[in-house]
Amino acid sequence: MRMELRIGIGFDAHKFAPNRPLKLCGVNVPHEQGLIGHSDADVALHALCDALLGALALGDIGQHFPDTDPHFKDADSSTFVQTVMSLVRERGWRVNNVDITIIAQVPKLAPYRELMRERVANLLEVEISAVSVKATTTNHMGFIGRKEGIAAIAIVSLTR
Repeated sequence: MRMELRIGIGFDAHKFAPNRPLKLCGVNVPHEQGLIGHSDADVALHALCDALLGALALGDIGQHFPDTDPHFKDADSSTFVQTVMSLVRERGWRVNNVDITIIAQVPKLAPYRELMRERVANLLEVEISAVSVKATTTNHMGFIGRKEGIAAIAIVSLTR
């Protein structure tokens, strides 16, 4: 039997805003600002959803969870991942591995990396060894370097 492989990539970016919690990979990260968005603005999980949807050739997160739908207002992005994972399973695929890079000048994310890996592994129903979460800065360049927001890139491989 021949094994099939699919790869998807996702990207997301959100601006900082006061009086919002900061969630990354489904983990609350203490910081004086959170990210603004229609949902909880978890850039890492949004990038992950886009990577999964891309691997399935099913469009993007905005098509499935539009910011014009009041149902998704302040929604926990973990529910988006769970919904997308049901699409993955329905089509006979499973996650092989995922690699997420969070691009942020602030806050420092190293203390939360393992919690993020655990949360993503749980959402994807894979071993933690199949999940990589990394953080980097832009060395003070651009909107991220000016501490105006955070971005994330995710790549995922699916097997069937």
